[in-house]
Amino acid sequence: MLTHRECFPCFLRQTIIALDRHSESRSFPQAGHMDIMKEVLLLMREADTDRPPSYTTTFIHRLIRNRLGHDPYRDIKRRYNSLAMELYPGLRRLVRASRDPLLTASRLAIAGNIIDFGIFSSVDINGSVTRALENPIAVDDYPAFRQSVEEAHDILYLLDNSGEIVFDRILIEELSRLGKKVKAAVKGSPVLNDATREDALQVDLASFCEVIDNGSDAVGTILEWTSPEFRSEFGTAELVISKGQGNFETLMETEERTYFFFQSKCDVVSKELGLPPGSMLLKKS
Repeated sequence: MLTHRECFPCFLRQTIIALDRHSESRSFPQAGHMDIMKEVLLLMREADTDRPPSYTTTFIHRLIRNRLGHDPYRDIKRRYNSLAMELYPGLRRLVRASRDPLLTASRLAIAGNIIDFGIFSSVDINGSVTRALENPIAVDDYPAFRQSVEEAHDILYLLDNSGEIVFDRILIEELSRLGKKVKAAVKGSPVLNDATREDALQVDLASFCEVIDNGSDAVGTILEWTSPEFRSEFGTAELVISKGQGNFETLMETEERTYFFFQSKCDVVSKELGLPPGSMLLKKS
């Protein structure tokens, strides 16, 4: 996926959201914010538009963290992990009572993808759950996914956001119940509100699967920026579940063993897919 002109206002909006998050918990002079904005504009000027927007976004958020000396999303990540864990018992009962637990868990994993503070300043988790359970999935490759799950033993699950990781835990539990060996991959270090080992620990994910990290702070999964160990895991997994729009942007050309679970949350990605914004996808690569 290439970077489009519509991505540039989004780069600025993400910068403002990150600075606002930092200001909620720590004082930082407004003049410092302006200096960061100016540096971001310089990065945008050098953006490689032949690559996915995740490349430029990664550079922007590295700059922001370095200038602030702090991860501006740390507090909100913890808060949404806690909020999602409050929903967990009811959602788990819902899966167990359903006629097709794997399908229900998959829909809930897509619902959790709404928790994205790189794009939104607030989210409606309950509304997303309702839509995911009741509305049609715009691109629905679930029959192929179910068959792939039946045939695979080793599954690599690429996690996306904190909070959302609780919804992923539900699907991972279901895959484990089906006898699958799941490895869940978090980011190697903070970026946006993406899940790291700290988030996996907070939601007790390691009780249900092995947690690894990809050795990278990139938005999405830019394979050449990940660790050799992660690339080996990616190359040998029989099935890859890829969560989130950033992972779709960076991995959409990968082989057929990859399935993308996400909500199309921006106009550029939606246009690329030929779908309206807000569409839900369970898409085979």
